[in-house]
Amino acid sequence: MGPHPAVADVRRAVREALADLSPGDLVLAACSGGADSLALAAALAFVAPRARLRAGLLTVDHQLQDGSARRAAEVLESAAAMGLAPAEVLTVRVGAAGGPEAAARDARYEALATAADRLGARTVLLGHTRDDQAETVLLGLARGSGPRSLSGMAPRAGRYRRPFLHLGRDTTERACRALLLPFWDDPHNADPRYTRVRVRTRVMPLLEAELGPGVAQALARTADLAREDSDALDEWASRAFADCALSDIDQAVTLAVPGLEDLPDAVRRRVLRRAAIAAGAPAGALSATHVMAADRLITAWRGQGRADLPGGVGVVRRYGTLVFAPAQENQA
Repeated sequence: MGPHPAVADVRRAVREALADLSPGDLVLAACSGGADSLALAAALAFVAPRARLRAGLLTVDHQLQDGSARRAAEVLESAAAMGLAPAEVLTVRVGAAGGPEAAARDARYEALATAADRLGARTVLLGHTRDDQAETVLLGLARGSGPRSLSGMAPRAGRYRRPFLHLGRDTTERACRALLLPFWDDPHNADPRYTRVRVRTRVMPLLEAELGPGVAQALARTADLAREDSDALDEWASRAFADCALSDIDQAVTLAVPGLEDLPDAVRRRVLRRAAIAAGAPAGALSATHVMAADRLITAWRGQGRADLPGGVGVVRRYGTLVFAPAQENQA
């Protein structure tokens, strides 16, 4: 008799996510001890030796709750029982920038990246599920975000891979129960002070009640479609940027206006965003409003002056070119 269906599902997802790796590559599972990441670690422990891969585990202690060090130690015990090595606790200090959720996320990813580099890992697996993806899309919709934000989390992003984006949270919980793996329910996941928790515990159940089952699957499918379109537009914009760029000296980026005028709006604005970031504007602070101000120097040109962008960057139109540079240089 084969494994429990949920166990088979998580193992299959991990096996497919690692299919392109080479024998001897090190794969690390990021594990908090919750059902999603514990099922991920267990699946990796099963798949890795059969694919001739090395498998380890990282757990991050954010030091935000009493007993966090003890729980991290318990995760390491689970790793040892599964045969995952190396296995490490990464203790971090969480700042305040961007709010508690963003600060914890930033600290976690920085610690994971540093450990992965030090250990020589080929990839780090994350346990985000279809439910997490649906919540991300809903949050993007509520904020009025563009298609890149609505595309949610990518199955692969740099060193990170998310094998479970098409599996529900219920699947990981059933897998853990079938494998007799006790998982931890983080109290933060039920704290209504966090926006994502309210989406999870209030908004999603309401949508399911009013619209019928399958909302999470539909939102995850929307993310896939939005990501395909965004990737295509980004590739087009990359080529257009290369065609229009005239110089990139001392952080000044100059684009030829004639090469931008005939581009579709979605592509042209991506080119402008890329130029602003290359000139020093922080990507996280660069909003659609800023990009639209730069765009009006092309689409509604009336001789207006500099448009100010985040990070002390400005953009001006001069003799058929757009110049993105620190504001003091634009004033010269």
